Amino acid sequence: MASRTAASTLTDPVEDLARRFAATRRLSLDLVANLSDADASAQSMPDASPAKWHLAHTTWFFETFVLRDHVPGYALFDARYPYLFNSYYEAEGPRHARPQRGLLTRPSLDEICVWRAHVDVAVQTALPDLPPAARALVELGIHHEQQHQELLLTDLKHLFAQNPLGPAVWPREGVIASEVTQFSAVKWVKGAEGIVEIGDAGDGFAFDCEGPRHAVLLAPHALASRPVTNGEWRQFIDDGGYHAPSLWLSDGWAWVQAGGVEAPAYWQGGQTFTLSGWQDIDPAAPVTHISFFEADAFATWAGARLPTEFEWEAAAAALDPSGGQQLDAAGPVQPLAADGDADLQQMFGSVWEWTGSAYRPYPGFRAAPGAVGEYNGKFMSGQFVLRGGSCATPRGHMRAAYRNFFYPHQRWQFTGLRLAKDL
Repeated sequence: MASRTAASTLTDPVEDLARRFAATRRLSLDLVANLSDADASAQSMPDASPAKWHLAHTTWFFETFVLRDHVPGYALFDARYPYLFNSYYEAEGPRHARPQRGLLTRPSLDEICVWRAHVDVAVQTALPDLPPAARALVELGIHHEQQHQELLLTDLKHLFAQNPLGPAVWPREGVIASEVTQFSAVKWVKGAEGIVEIGDAGDGFAFDCEGPRHAVLLAPHALASRPVTNGEWRQFIDDGGYHAPSLWLSDGWAWVQAGGVEAPAYWQGGQTFTLSGWQDIDPAAPVTHISFFEADAFATWAGARLPTEFEWEAAAAALDPSGGQQLDAAGPVQPLAADGDADLQQMFGSVWEWTGSAYRPYPGFRAAPGAVGEYNGKFMSGQFVLRGGSCATPRGHMRAAYRNFFYPHQRWQFTGLRLAKDL
């Protein structure tokens, strides 16, 4: 995970940084409070990681890049852990293979929590005396852990969905039902056109891939007022969308054929799997757990297209990134229907929105120096950008310039789409 620079400008006082560090670390523990050691140790596929591993990896990040590198005399809690819990930082040396993380039955969940507590105390103790570059790494670590909180939830959902018992992390009675029962007609909202500025403006935290800020030219276009709904997706299915090769990109059609894909992930009949077990599909809620291939095919079927990431950002720049349905506390997580008459609804939260833009560097991009610079830049190949966050994104983590990215076949995250069209 890389910030704009390794020593990005940090304006928050130490007390606020300490408060946000503690709150972030506490939320991670709250998210796993209902899990057994077995729940937290299992891995359902190579793309996912055990919940226990997420807790450990984020702890390794703070211990390695803050305590080891910036606190004189700090001794690692356990010298074996860096090999187990480094993710893909080549500069940090060899590591346990990602597809085999589910084989790490030891250390136990309790042992990981003891390590977390040790590191938390050490970071809080060191904070007042840390140099600005190290405090910037604490800031970076907070945002890094927030990303892993979302991954933890989506990985856990994928794991529990494999169980024929359909287990729930949080009870069904805690689920908040949509107040809207029918999806509203979509409105088309004219977007900005001409030359606009895109990317991190330098007025707060940002990952390095969000900059440099630069000018782009936007042609006349419009964005849909809300994301595509489950009900609209059902119409796509009923119209034979998954069986019409003319709607699909070549790679997408090969993916559909190879996997026998006929619906979004977790759909089974009229139900969908959630972190509260199986529930009826809400026709008014945004469709989620779809791949880029599916999003592109739906847009073609609808006579529209996916927005570019620049069109999306220009439209979202004036909106409140802390609004919408985002993660505030441990509990049921599932997108709800749009409720309101704003021109642009659910731009932040609910579901990540696929764009038609490849994840590539902006003009003048330079990765941050050191190991923390490995996270973003080296993945700028073969992936597509998503914008806006989801119902599992911690509130306060999102901003208009934020660039998420996944491979076009991946859909275990809360991924959806908003249509665009040329004018």
